[in-house]
Order: sequence, then structure tokens, then C-alpha cells
Amino acid sequence: MSNLIVIGFNNETDAFEMRAALAKMQAQYLIEMEDAVVVTRDARGKVQLHQAVSLTATGAIGGAFWGTLIGMLFFNPLLGAAVGAGSGALSGKLTDLGINDEFMKELGATLKEGTSALFVLVRKSTPDKVLEGLKAFAGKGRIIQTSLTKDNEQELRKFIEAQ
Repeated sequence: MSNLIVIGFNNETDAFEMRAALAKMQAQYLIEMEDAVVVTRDARGKVQLHQAVSLTATGAIGGAFWGTLIGMLFFNPLLGAAVGAGSGALSGKLTDLGINDEFMKELGATLKEGTSALFVLVRKSTPDKVLEGLKAFAGKGRIIQTSLTKDNEQELRKFIEAQ
């Protein structure tokens, strides 16, 4: 079972930096994330979702590959690539993996202008090592929402919101 953790920041850059730190730890097998999205609310109040992976681009690349392969079988690889890329991009755009986009937009609308939040869906982690790797962020954020147990949430809150 995965756990959702939402951490708010008073600026737009800290959420991106924490996501990068978590991605680095994922490469070291200290944490396994299903999704990590930065939500910002700019000075005009517009909420933006910054996905770690563009599903549209991924779908287009995969579709182009399969379209080319199928096109080669029917002696028209360019047409196959174009059709495959288009259908792959469309399916990627319509696919919503991980954290629900509407949920993130609704919560993002509650942020103050010029701030951000990091939404992380964690499958597995080594909590003590992850917290050690996030020391640079201690005291910079606030816990907005989690699906952790009360004890784990309190420990995380104490670490992130430390003054």
C-alpha cells in the first residue's frame, strides 16, 4: 500500500529541490515513489502541476516506436510512426497514473500565491535514511496532508516543521 504525503513550502523552488533530492534517493534505492508532483500557485493565482514525467511525451515516443514497427510490416513506416505517435500522445494525455490531478488542483487552489507543494506517493522507503537525506529541508515546509499512521505523521511533521 502506498502513502500520500503533501508538503507545503513558502516559495516555488523548495518543492522542486526536495523532489530532486527524493529522486536521487530513489536511484539509491532508499525510497520507491509511484509519483512526485510539484504544484505551484503563481503571483496571478494560477495553479500549475509540474509532473516528473510527461505522460504525453512518453506516450508519443512509445507510440512512434510501435507505429514505425507496424508500419514497416505494411511497407509504410512514416505513416505508421505518425499514427502511432499521435495515438500514443493522446493516450498518454488521457492517462492519469499516481495522484489524481483534480485532487492536486483543488488542494493547490488553497495555496497562497507564490508558494508550492510537493505531492509524493511513496510505495516503500527506509525512513531514517530518507530523513537523513532531507536534512537540508528541515524547518522549510509544513505537512498539509498525509495517509501515514499518526505516529509516523508526527515524526515527519516534527522533522519538516522544525524551527
